[in-house]
Amino acid sequence: MESLDDRVQDAGVVAFDFDGTLTTHDSYTAFLKWRAGPIRYALGLVKLAPAALAYLGHRNRGRIKAAATREFLAGVTRERLETDARAFAELMAPRMLRPDAVRTWRRWSQRNATLVIVTASPEIIVAPFARGLGAEMLIGTELAFDARDRVTGAFATPNCRGAEKVRRLQAVFGEEVQLRAAYGDTSGDTEMLAIADEPGYRVFQEKP
Repeated sequence: MESLDDRVQDAGVVAFDFDGTLTTHDSYTAFLKWRAGPIRYALGLVKLAPAALAYLGHRNRGRIKAAATREFLAGVTRERLETDARAFAELMAPRMLRPDAVRTWRRWSQRNATLVIVTASPEIIVAPFARGLGAEMLIGTELAFDARDRVTGAFATPNCRGAEKVRRLQAVFGEEVQLRAAYGDTSGDTEMLAIADEPGYRVFQEKP
């Protein structure tokens, strides 16, 4: 059986951002809205207004994401969240995944590339999409859970965007990692694209 190391050596690593690249929009926001329902979500946004105003000053996406996590998910068990994430992916994958991005993903798969999703969204939410695509690896932001395995509203890792994406890739593939190709759509992907032989910025435009 071929090992991951063999595939990295033979075909190289190809990294895809998730939100806005493989998908048409932000998956975590969509998940929170879907799970909460329209009324609960609207009330939650009202409560998040101070955090949204503060964001205009600090521009820290991790902080606003953590505030939303606390508002909508604090106290939810890991098992419940995994179940909901699977249901969300089954429902939304056909509506969210960009056809041209999926075609490119499949072309790299046929070339035996090691396909990795690198995303700022929580791993636990993106995981069902990653499994459906057949990703070898998912690298994302990890939610923190308490001793009873419930969401605390904090993160167990730094928000996985910008330079953090490269640091996480280096932790897996080594300090000198060079991507065969990488795809992204925002400034949060700049550093990852910079270490790719074939950087693709906003190359996918199709909608389901």
